[in-house]
Amino acid sequence: MANVERKRVVITGLGAITPIGNTPSEYWDGLMAAQNGIGPITLFDASRHDCRIAGEVKGFDPLTYLERKEAKRMDRFAQFAVSASKQAVENAGLVINDLNAEQIGVLIGTGIGGLKVLEDQQEIYLTKGPDRCSPFMIPMMIANMAAGLTAIQIGAKGPNSCSVTACAAGSNAIGDAFRLVQQGYAQAMICGGTEAAVTPLSLAGFAACKALSTRNEDPAHASRPFDKDRDGFVMGEGVGILVLEEMEHALARGASIYAEIVGYGMTCDAYHMTSPVPGGEGASRAISLALKDANLTPEQVCYINAHGTSTPANDSTETAAIKRALGDRAYQVAISSTKSMTGHLLGGSGGIEAVATVMAIANDRVPPTINLVNPDPDCDLDYVPNASRPHQVDVALSNSFGFGGHNVTLAFKKFVP
Repeated sequence: MANVERKRVVITGLGAITPIGNTPSEYWDGLMAAQNGIGPITLFDASRHDCRIAGEVKGFDPLTYLERKEAKRMDRFAQFAVSASKQAVENAGLVINDLNAEQIGVLIGTGIGGLKVLEDQQEIYLTKGPDRCSPFMIPMMIANMAAGLTAIQIGAKGPNSCSVTACAAGSNAIGDAFRLVQQGYAQAMICGGTEAAVTPLSLAGFAACKALSTRNEDPAHASRPFDKDRDGFVMGEGVGILVLEEMEHALARGASIYAEIVGYGMTCDAYHMTSPVPGGEGASRAISLALKDANLTPEQVCYINAHGTSTPANDSTETAAIKRALGDRAYQVAISSTKSMTGHLLGGSGGIEAVATVMAIANDRVPPTINLVNPDPDCDLDYVPNASRPHQVDVALSNSFGFGGHNVTLAFKKFVP
């Protein structure tokens, strides 16, 4: 039974497969070098699409982590999740065996799940008939399969779930996993977000609702959060995974600790399907709730990894939300949108951005917001323009906001035993 005493929860392992690097260290080096991960779409012929650019994962070979037969039976989003989870478990030095398997769980969010499989199978259905559809279509397509397959691959028999809250899914997964460990329902959780939605139907749908950048001739400068000339987000793909562990359990096995997760706030705008509420009231409450949960004050916040999508609506609204939640402190905090380099991974974004936030704490260095050339007057905070910089990071927040009005903020701090 869960213990009502709140346990401390630390991060002991990281995994990442992103448009700027296929391991956490490659990803961090890319962030520090202000590397652009956006280019013309190569995963399919995008010539008929209004948006023909994306942040694709490059050179990823699932066979590095999976048997050929297993890989063939997974959609790309699940391949990403299993692979990065294996990275994270290895990085944590966490051995999962019969003695602890029931105390180790998996919680991996995704916005869309196996869309590519669905598109391919619909084509087969229309051209060859229903009898030719694959028996693997449903298990490859459903969103929870990233969490389920990861548990099968690593042998984790504890709590297992999948959050599907659009662009907030990865952060919700980490927050929910944090609660499970904090309240004694698990000793460790493998958690984060994954997405592989650079597909024809996905690009067509997001373009139809005018969410995407159409700067096709200049992909390197298309994702430009907080810049006056931003014109929509750029789709990205990939995965970010954390190993969250109960502090005493981590210390007892001599684990290296990157940081401590201390707060989780979530709210809903209850306003509009896709637009944030003007003034950012819902987002600002999520920030305030995360700080309250962590027993922190605005004055203690050093860095915020912003949602920063590069859409006209989000960036000014998020800026207003940060000011509303932090007051004058907002002007002293370093803020960056790593989506300027990776694009927007939808449900995967909260995963890779939590990895970036934790590494900023571990390295006392903050990633930049690239392509910030012409600042929007409504976005007047310190967005660490165009180059990373050394910065003491004792407390950091990561924001994720999703279609449907979902707002999530995670709070992390330097680990002090």
